[in-house]
Amino acid sequence: MYFVKTPRFVQNLFPQFLWRVPTKEKVLFLTFDDGPIPEVTPWVLEQLRAFDAKATFFCVGQNVERHPELLEAILADGHVVGNHTYRHLNGWLSDHVPYFHDVRRCAHLVRSELFRPPYGRLHPRQVPFLLRHYRVIMWDVLSGDFDQDLDGQACFDNVVRHAGPGSIVVFHDSLKAGQRLHEALPRVLEHFAKAGYRFQALEEKLLEEQMPAKKIA
Repeated sequence: MYFVKTPRFVQNLFPQFLWRVPTKEKVLFLTFDDGPIPEVTPWVLEQLRAFDAKATFFCVGQNVERHPELLEAILADGHVVGNHTYRHLNGWLSDHVPYFHDVRRCAHLVRSELFRPPYGRLHPRQVPFLLRHYRVIMWDVLSGDFDQDLDGQACFDNVVRHAGPGSIVVFHDSLKAGQRLHEALPRVLEHFAKAGYRFQALEEKLLEEQMPAKKIA
């Protein structure tokens, strides 16, 4: 079970995390988790380019090591990268010290202080360490493209029904999500572009206004 729209009470449990960007401007913050991989990420970059859209890619360290050229392609297109752990670890199921080492290993590969925990799952005892060294970026809208019980239409509907000014929206540039992403992402870009939205990455200047700077561990 998961929330398509992150409830306010969940956001209030961890106010130090960034769930959405408070703004009345028509801007969306599209994010892509689990890549980069050659089967999906270059296609995502093409779709974003067609709409002059910038996004934030939360990369798995193992994938970055396997495909460093894709990390360079993401950056060359003006997007922002973040840390999604080295091995896509579930914080609830991981011992704390090995988890921190895994996060740090990915941080040095992507050279980013942005961190998103896989599955959005962190043990409360992991939070203080992470907040000392990283900006923890969550979301307020899940497309659900990882959910094999959904189709692309449902993922499109999830975003259109729940996203608004300042929303941080999650997609996945992964094999598991690929089929649903191929249907939903171009339609989401077209729908919101026609509605007057722009698509922005979670840039350093923006984050400085929302969260204090951190030092990469």
